[in-house]
Amino acid sequence: MMSMEMAIDTLWVLLAGTLVFFMNLGFAAVESGFSRSKNTVNILSKNFIVFAVSSLGFLTLGWGIMFGGEHPLIGTKGLFLLGGNIDESVYTLSANVPFWAKFFFQLVFCGTAATIVSGAVAERIKYISFIVFSFILTLIIYPIVGHWIWGGGWLSTMGFMDFAGTTVVHSTGGWAALAGALILGPRFGKYGSDGKVHPILGHDMALATIGLFILWLGWFGFNPGSTMSMSDPSAVAHIFVVTNTGAIAAVLTATATSWIFLGKPDLGMTINGCLAGLVAVTGGCAYFSVLSALIVGAIAGIVVVFSVLAFDKAKIDDPVGATSVHLVCGMVGTISVGLFAQEGVTSLSTTNGLFFGGGASLLITQIIGIVTTGIFVFASSAIVWLIIKGTLGIRVSLAEEIQGLDIGEHGNVAYPEYLSRKPEYSAIASATSAKKSAEKPIRIASSEV
Repeated sequence: MMSMEMAIDTLWVLLAGTLVFFMNLGFAAVESGFSRSKNTVNILSKNFIVFAVSSLGFLTLGWGIMFGGEHPLIGTKGLFLLGGNIDESVYTLSANVPFWAKFFFQLVFCGTAATIVSGAVAERIKYISFIVFSFILTLIIYPIVGHWIWGGGWLSTMGFMDFAGTTVVHSTGGWAALAGALILGPRFGKYGSDGKVHPILGHDMALATIGLFILWLGWFGFNPGSTMSMSDPSAVAHIFVVTNTGAIAAVLTATATSWIFLGKPDLGMTINGCLAGLVAVTGGCAYFSVLSALIVGAIAGIVVVFSVLAFDKAKIDDPVGATSVHLVCGMVGTISVGLFAQEGVTSLSTTNGLFFGGGASLLITQIIGIVTTGIFVFASSAIVWLIIKGTLGIRVSLAEEIQGLDIGEHGNVAYPEYLSRKPEYSAIASATSAKKSAEKPIRIASSEV
């Protein structure tokens, strides 16, 4: 019979996992808001499909690779959950909850890593190519990194610390996104021949802001839920406050930094600042004091602004700033664990970082983790992207990119009334109207009018 403690822990894990799942809507809203209206359907569709394919990949093979035993490099048990023995794949997860609750919680984390890639390659990638890459990322690449750190692998044995996924989820998604953005190349018109950056503005900052608040809410499942237990309510509550503190500190510093260096308090930078602070405290949310979280979040808010500007200067086109938020600030957060980890701030924190008398050993381990996971994820992702490029192709045609991926990839538009008023769509609208007129009479009550 299930004990009351087990029931409460299970409810907590499933509730937290549901909040993380809800983050898919946040990513969809932020990404579509930061992009142009002509690509809205494509972006929304990618955010649907990426969770579906990542779920399938994690279910069929990914879970076993990540949690199937304590081999240093890769899991070898429970590889095929659809037909395998699930009891073989749970050795490295000791939470007092049923197997499928553990699985669901890890599944939504896997889906988050894949979603990060979507924003960095937005507005020019082929739909089918994105699907294939997302499947391979969540089938093999993400689970291998997860095994190294959370599944009893070699980094875990070294003492690498990543409580809720600053490296496992965010940096992994960020490295994969960077490889894709580099191989895809920038959007048409983003950079002039003289090297000047031509901003391509998002079409709906209200939608992006709504998405940010959804993500912020979801993070209260992402970080506290990683306890996978309510046996220590004070630790869970501490993680809630640390998570929020990192976010608010970064909101303030990103806004101030953009105000000082760009002349105005840029809303896009504020949004990415909040996300940067959340990412930066994710890995150490159980190891940071509230004051440390304030400092780490503040640093991340400054770093993300300069990172966005640096990527633009390097002509690496990332429409939503995903590489700056998840990769760069993921590294900031991972290093911060080696500096700010403090023994005893929660029952889960047993090691001191450099600033609290622990010496440099943890910091060195964290840097080793950053370098090795970065090399592995970037190299493997680049190989996959290049194979896809040589077979399916990864980029839509220039004509399709100019028209918008909504029409070219989906034969649909998000804002049909608005579309008819945009000059660059006039030829498409005229051609569509002429074709419909020739094929059938106008029906006044039809949704096509």
